[in-house]
Amino acid sequence: MDQLDRYRSIVCRLIEEYASYKPAYGDIRTEAVVDREHDHYEVLQVGWAGDRRVHGSIIHIDIRDGKVWIEHNGTDARLGEELVAAGIPRRDIVLGFQPDELRSVTGFGVG
Repeated sequence: MDQLDRYRSIVCRLIEEYASYKPAYGDIRTEAVVDREHDHYEVLQVGWAGDRRVHGSIIHIDIRDGKVWIEHNGTDARLGEELVAAGIPRRDIVLGFQPDELRSVTGFGVG
């Protein structure tokens, strides 16, 4: 398995794991969005919490130019650390939600 396929496999496992969690409140579905062709991966929540509509991305990860970009993390989890523990080197993980000038101090890749 080449590096890109390995990264895809790790990211897919992470996305599927987080998509398996059901919120403790409301009538909310948690869905995995996996687009291996375009290397776009998300966990979405869709439904209702009382009279409030819930629809949005909880986790958004892309793979671009051989690096895993965490574009959004709406959880308390340390997704970067989970990806490192699963075998992706820190230099290949970019915290895309951080501004360019701060990425060099995150301990992860800079893009």
